Amino acid sequence: MQVPQSRPNLGPLEAAAVQEVMASGILSLGPRVKLFEQAFRDRLGIAHACAVSSGTAGLHLCVRALGLKEGDEVLTSPFSFVASANCLEFEGVIPRFVDIDPVTANIDVNRLASAVTPRTRGILPVHVFGQTVDMDAVGAVARESGLVVIEDACEALGAAWNGRPAGTLGDAAVFAFYPNKQITTGEGGMVVTASDEAFSLMDSMRNQGRADDGGWLRHERLGYNYRLDELSAAVGEVQMRRLDELLAARARVAALYERHLASLDGLELPRRVPPAEVSWFVYVPRLEAGLDRDVAIRLLGERGVQCRPYFPPIHLQPYFVRKYGYREGDFPVTEALAKRTISIPFHGLMSEAEVLYVRDCLREVIGLLRGRTAA
Repeated sequence: MQVPQSRPNLGPLEAAAVQEVMASGILSLGPRVKLFEQAFRDRLGIAHACAVSSGTAGLHLCVRALGLKEGDEVLTSPFSFVASANCLEFEGVIPRFVDIDPVTANIDVNRLASAVTPRTRGILPVHVFGQTVDMDAVGAVARESGLVVIEDACEALGAAWNGRPAGTLGDAAVFAFYPNKQITTGEGGMVVTASDEAFSLMDSMRNQGRADDGGWLRHERLGYNYRLDELSAAVGEVQMRRLDELLAARARVAALYERHLASLDGLELPRRVPPAEVSWFVYVPRLEAGLDRDVAIRLLGERGVQCRPYFPPIHLQPYFVRKYGYREGDFPVTEALAKRTISIPFHGLMSEAEVLYVRDCLREVIGLLRGRTAA
């Protein structure tokens, strides 16, 4: 059996929406982007939504719109996709990494206050794997020190903290729509904010710094081509209409894994920690310490089970090592966890038979690895 790592959940409604856009002849700067943005405003109950070409683009716009400048520091997690630090580097802002909580894999909020320096201007928490950071604690530190908060909610559409939706818990937030996300547009992202000023800046900057009055080829500020096209927006708007269905399908598969992997020795399952409400992005258990995760991924791949390491620590990526001189041991919780995490196949269309096959392969591979360790 071949079990892919992920698979987008697309159907006839998305295909029909794409066909309608193609027939209209309006492929950019049209009505579908506005409908997609409206769907986010309605879902989150927030004033502004700004569709962009990627989650990374959205994070970059947040950094600029919230006034972060070269030499400023922003507290963020070393356990994330590299974009959450790259977006700061684009503007010469220094990512000041804070180690993670060993249970949730999110930034350890108990370390935030002591990490603040005179140069700290913001916090960029990442809702890793769809489980929200303790945003009450983040907000308290931000208020105490006068910091802006950019929520990286790229993996967390549909998640919540203490009943409040992810994306509404900071000064601005970003969602992303890569094919393995809760909804997909292929590529693409959405920035949301309650700030009129921040939205006005982002709306302009995503379209080459176009003037606020929409004047044709009149550019008020430095900008970028971070626009989302109409075809992608059409898919996204349909996916938003289906969001509850898509989230339920992913929760069903997560529940199957919890049931069938619970008794599997050598594997620690993801833990949900209330009042965080998880929106399942990926399913990432942890191998017991001492087992070679990379060998496990290779052996599972040989059996048709496609797995990935999530995430290699950002501070040990070559760019950050060269620039800042990071070394192994700088963030020990992140490093220890990163050696054990294994993202197993996960998407809303998985069957119970596929889940059972993944379980059986995991059992076999863990047994092989334990045998090697004992030898």
